[in-house]
Amino acid sequence: MRVGFPVYHLVDSLDVAGPFEMLSWAGFDLTIAAKHQGRIQCRGGLVIEADTSFDDAPRFDILWVPGGDPAALAERMEDQVFLDFLVRQSEGAAFVCSVCEGALLLAAAGLLDGYTATTHWAFTNCLADRFPKVGIAPGHPRFWRDRNRLTGGGISSGLDEALELIRLVQGDDAARQAQLTTQYYPQPPVTSEIPAAPSCPLPQPRRAATVL
Repeated sequence: MRVGFPVYHLVDSLDVAGPFEMLSWAGFDLTIAAKHQGRIQCRGGLVIEADTSFDDAPRFDILWVPGGDPAALAERMEDQVFLDFLVRQSEGAAFVCSVCEGALLLAAAGLLDGYTATTHWAFTNCLADRFPKVGIAPGHPRFWRDRNRLTGGGISSGLDEALELIRLVQGDDAARQAQLTTQYYPQPPVTSEIPAAPSCPLPQPRRAATVL
């Protein structure tokens, strides 16, 4: 199955690279797309290459939308070219996925209306306040599935979510094999608690600012 990653300037690198790596071991056909083909600088400085432009992108079986720098994310949430691409690619897709604040991009495109979703813990109130038609998954799950919508929590959650996608498409054995091959048995040296979500850290939408 072909998985498409729509990326943009200051996208979170692990939102793309982590799932890309995990899915590659399961034999998925992976494509990175952007408005324009070429180099994309991730938040933190890593540079990745977009294989294709939105105009030339093939039809994806699975859409995977990553999060990114809050200012860049806010711009994409009002970028009709970007949002229209998400809508087009979601039509007929087997799964429409996001990780981290990518859920806000899906929501901005209207693709989470009537669904329950999760996102990075610090952006939960953004999703709740700005998109009242979207249900918020209880707690802060690593991933959440509602029908063919699969959304992930913050950045590193994409690894767990990718394993779940492998499981859904190819079965438990394939997911276990990908876990084994990548030696994904996390044992972090520290443990912390997720605090209460703050007020939405995104800039005010420009459209709303214009009205005011």
